[in-house]
Amino acid sequence: MIGRILSVGILLGFASLAQAHDSRPNFIEIIETETGIFSVQWKVPSTVPSNALPTINMPSDCKTDARRATQQAGGAYVGRQDYTCPDGLSGKRIGIEFPIVNPSLSTLFQVRLANGEKYVRALKPDEREWVVPESESKLAVAGQYTALGVEHIWIGIDHLLFVACLLLIARTARKVLITITGFTIAHSITLALAALDIIRIPTPPVEAAIALSVVFLAWEIVKDDKAQLTHRYPVAVSTSFGLLHGLGFAAVLRDIGLPQTELPTALLFFNVGVEIGQILFVLALLAAFFVLRPVLSRLLQTDGEDVHWTSLTTPASYVIGGIASYWLIGRVAGFWA
Repeated sequence: MIGRILSVGILLGFASLAQAHDSRPNFIEIIETETGIFSVQWKVPSTVPSNALPTINMPSDCKTDARRATQQAGGAYVGRQDYTCPDGLSGKRIGIEFPIVNPSLSTLFQVRLANGEKYVRALKPDEREWVVPESESKLAVAGQYTALGVEHIWIGIDHLLFVACLLLIARTARKVLITITGFTIAHSITLALAALDIIRIPTPPVEAAIALSVVFLAWEIVKDDKAQLTHRYPVAVSTSFGLLHGLGFAAVLRDIGLPQTELPTALLFFNVGVEIGQILFVLALLAAFFVLRPVLSRLLQTDGEDVHWTSLTTPASYVIGGIASYWLIGRVAGFWA
């Protein structure tokens, strides 16, 4: 009975996270097609009312002869407009403005210049503008892509659930460290290869396979067969699936884009950001358990003895497996959508 209560509680918590996984930002891409000529393309989620669509603000010296046109396609409002900016965009301020109020949406700007430089900036809902950098620097790229890596892992609930499963399998601090390190090294390899287009696999099958990997680990934990490969060699399992998850990270990184002049720095620090996000997630799980340990001890009636965190392994695995199964069915069904 207690296990069912815990499962329901955990399910409600993860359900709210699963909803966050589906939230989409505004996406604005500005491409310098030739010197001083910029093509501005935007995509706004269809959840925004048609009378509340945002306006892209370009520098005051940028001129356009075309009327702004937006149409609905593929669950989003999309549009395109060309501008002539004789002094370029470097060091200039660009932004987004809603006619009434921003409906809690982030905005992802991507700027590609004719010289090959590429800049990406994510604006929070309360931010309206940013200044395009004068030129790329290692420090700026490192900071930017570290933040993007942390942000991605925290909204990538499927990746976080996989890490949670690794924590439940490894159990001891030493095994947890080795297992997550194997996962890190593996996904770093495929992330780099896929982001550089050395290998390329369509995103939908990769996303479905990632959900399947979470289902597999959850099922292995529930069976609790110590003779299974997963329990005997968790590092081998985490490394194998890490190669798969790296392809998922790469799909996001391709959408964000990589700078042309500081490519190694961007790749390295995106990985660093992902690892920081993973470590923070593991620490958050452990901290939450220790804070709630007295409550759990009373619920599980342990006669005053502290409950061990492995007591939650089975109910947590059922919840994680259920959520991942839902994702798996939806992603496979999407093949024919």
